[in-house]
Amino acid sequence: MIEVIGVPFDLCGRRSGARLGPSAIRFAGLVPGLEGLGLRVKDSGDLHVPDQPPAPGAIRNLEPLLELTRSLRAHVSGTLAAGRMPLILGGDHASGLGAVAAALERYGEDLALLWIDAHSDLNTPDTSPSGNLHGMPLAALLGIPSKAEASMNEGWARLLEAVGPKRLHSGRVAWLGLRDVDSGERPRVRKMKDALPITMHDIDRNGLVHELERLHEWLCRSGAERLWISFDVDALDPILAPGTGTAVRGGLSFREAHLVAELLFELMRHSDCCYKLTGVDLMEANPLCDTNNETAKVAAEWLGSLLGKTILGPR
Repeated sequence: MIEVIGVPFDLCGRRSGARLGPSAIRFAGLVPGLEGLGLRVKDSGDLHVPDQPPAPGAIRNLEPLLELTRSLRAHVSGTLAAGRMPLILGGDHASGLGAVAAALERYGEDLALLWIDAHSDLNTPDTSPSGNLHGMPLAALLGIPSKAEASMNEGWARLLEAVGPKRLHSGRVAWLGLRDVDSGERPRVRKMKDALPITMHDIDRNGLVHELERLHEWLCRSGAERLWISFDVDALDPILAPGTGTAVRGGLSFREAHLVAELLFELMRHSDCCYKLTGVDLMEANPLCDTNNETAKVAAEWLGSLLGKTILGPR
């Protein structure tokens, strides 16, 4: 059973509109498409997110994110306990914090995280050029400390507390599609020797199939038994998916994105696969930046490929 949970929240990015992403992806036919694959789907609607104006403070809009993280963490904890797989529709990328935190609380070091994104999202308040929290969720999950002024550090500590006591292990983190990494994030990625950063340069140079095989081998070596996939639509080239507030040229093409999804499905469906998909989130779809809902359509189609859709039907 797949449980679809919408998170209409966009207070942590630079542009508003991602709160409309869950509705846009549903309108693009997500649930009927998944049901057409023979999957059981429960659409739980949208998580209640208070409609709050921008909140002042040392870290902009921290308070609404804290509230959201706690409520989503509790909801997804119930989803996992009931044996359902959460499918989270965002929202800016910070809005998924509570969902991954719930999986981390349940599975601990058995959980690996695949971050499909143009950005590494490893900023903390002291390194972020913009101060936007949607560039910090992975740093929060890893528990990276901040070295900013005291008021910012206090707020950051409160966010880490909302995420929960479990921290993501650096050897359980992989990126795919990186191409826009801030100066303060680069040394952090390099220091995570046991993590796996796959950049667009790696994909161009070595080929996508090679990099997916490398990812699979890394996952098996890591010892992780559970996998959470976090997909930011800005991993796609903006020519294909203009509907995001963080577009960066040179992303995955339509066929490359679907090949990623199709190969992941093939790898995970094998009986001898050492890890199991436990949750997915899809973030940063912004209909206000889109054309004819194209980005939401691509997102819904990508999720279909990840969950078993193929050109010639079941294999």
